[in-house]
Amino acid sequence: MSKEIDSQYFKRREFACKCGCGFDVVDQVLLELLEAVRMKFEQPVYITSGCRCVKHNKAVGGAANSKHTFGIAADFKVEGVMPSTVYKYLDEALGDSGGLGIYKSWIHLDVRSDKARWKG
Repeated sequence: MSKEIDSQYFKRREFACKCGCGFDVVDQVLLELLEAVRMKFEQPVYITSGCRCVKHNKAVGGAANSKHTFGIAADFKVEGVMPSTVYKYLDEALGDSGGLGIYKSWIHLDVRSDKARWKG
């Protein structure tokens, strides 16, 4: 059984690999950024993809070295808030580090050391 994470807003199971393999690592900095998003917009944040084992990552068409496979990424949406608004907030918060992608209805966030930005 996995140890619970220290978060007011999130449970470890929200980040678990969707294949059921049990991979559920959650990076503390990633968690803190997601909590900041939750507090900033005062709306629920829904994790649509957190951890992915290599097999599941391949099955969903993820990049070969996806940050999801290291437990340092999450795809999510904020209830009632446009992804562009969340993207702008996180782009400013991350500065010169972290991965941030914007898609039609969700955001990708990761805590890599270098800066990466993209539109999906």
